[in-house]
Amino acid sequence: MVLEKGYGMANIELDVANGPDTKFRLGSITKQFTATAILQLEEQGKLSVNDAACKYIAECPASWKAITIRQLLSHTSGIRSYTDDPAFMKPKFMRIPLTPVEILMLSKDKPLEFQPGEKWKYDNSGYIFLGVIIEKVSGEKYGAYLQKHIFGPLEMRGSGYDDTREILKNRAAGYSSTGNGFHNADYLDMSLPYAAGSLYSTVRDLYRWDRALYTDRVLRKASREKMWTPVKNDYGYGWSIKRVHRHKQIAHGGGINGFATFIGRYPDDDAVVIVLANNERTNAGGLANGLAGVLFGEAP
Repeated sequence: MVLEKGYGMANIELDVANGPDTKFRLGSITKQFTATAILQLEEQGKLSVNDAACKYIAECPASWKAITIRQLLSHTSGIRSYTDDPAFMKPKFMRIPLTPVEILMLSKDKPLEFQPGEKWKYDNSGYIFLGVIIEKVSGEKYGAYLQKHIFGPLEMRGSGYDDTREILKNRAAGYSSTGNGFHNADYLDMSLPYAAGSLYSTVRDLYRWDRALYTDRVLRKASREKMWTPVKNDYGYGWSIKRVHRHKQIAHGGGINGFATFIGRYPDDDAVVIVLANNERTNAGGLANGLAGVLFGEAP
């Protein structure tokens, strides 16, 4: 490990500093864990990514019948993301807990943005759908499934499904910054991001995660290669795949009330850069790519 360090405050009001064991909300870094769970279930013969997604939920509208699990994973389903609705960003909506199916049904009566498989558009509703499928097929709640099949086996003890009601040691408070300094981020009920963005973790745990992805501990090689093969727009299943500083990068960022995150893996170099921030205005991806440049000796 070249650098492991916390900067700034985990809790400004209590004067607590950030550190390697501070727990941050991950936002959309969650999606790679959701994709991993789907591929684990495929390895067990419980589903196929080529299955019609509606096979696993009775409430599907007719326009969704042709959508496959693979298209949900790769953001090519055409389902409209519930987070694109302007009403979602209103504080009143963000405080109302919903079940996963209720969240998914927010998009039920909206026309598809394109025919399944034709185009690419980032879609949180698709990953809500995947969480519903994981629960249906496994018989376990989404968060419990991840604990049992990913976090537990990898000894990621600082990771889990965030629940604001629980007492969680080393939880960072989330902030937004303005010209007048910091303020507490708007409240978000964590039932709403669900399998698209509900997890928390630490830099140490995500390093364990990165190390495990070079092995068969959570997924076989064939499944990992499938997850990291671009479908459209340089996106596979829960990861983007491109080149940064002339090096292959497998990465994903996250943004959620009070937090900005990024994990960039460089498998050809056996390297990873992880940035977790509890200021939603932080350019976590820019910081991570800049650090990668330093690591590779290519910084400006």
